[in-house]
Amino acid sequence: MRYWLMKSEPADCSIDDLAALPGQTVAWYGVRNYQARNFMMQQMTPGDRAFFYHSGCPQPGIAGIATIASPAYPDASQFDASSRFFDPKSLPDAPRWFNVDVKLVRKTALIELAALRAEPALANMRVLARGNRLSITPVDPDEWRFILTRLMGLDPDEL
Repeated sequence: MRYWLMKSEPADCSIDDLAALPGQTVAWYGVRNYQARNFMMQQMTPGDRAFFYHSGCPQPGIAGIATIASPAYPDASQFDASSRFFDPKSLPDAPRWFNVDVKLVRKTALIELAALRAEPALANMRVLARGNRLSITPVDPDEWRFILTRLMGLDPDEL
């Protein structure tokens, strides 16, 4: 199992929006960065876990825990001319962009970015790296356990 941090702007899809969706599942569409796309296509597998992270908002941070619910498949928004994610160079028989389905495991108290930065054990966490703008980043298993146990007060073996 791998661990991830997946950023979503609450105006697009918040943790509460995810909780209100049928099956508490959403397609993680609109990723237009090749490295983030490759994480989904080449490394993510159903059952992997992810921190659901609110970004682009007054209080960015981890808002919950999700699981990867599907293998990668073509992102339909790339073919929709009315979508802000439309890509005229992408073709149905040769798609450029993919997404996975993400299912809510649980909403948590918000772990703000400042709280993550304050922890020496998380100093190498990729999302905290200067200049990082990726919407999907891998999380080291030790970082995953630290956040769950120390910052959320959860038992990783119960998730």
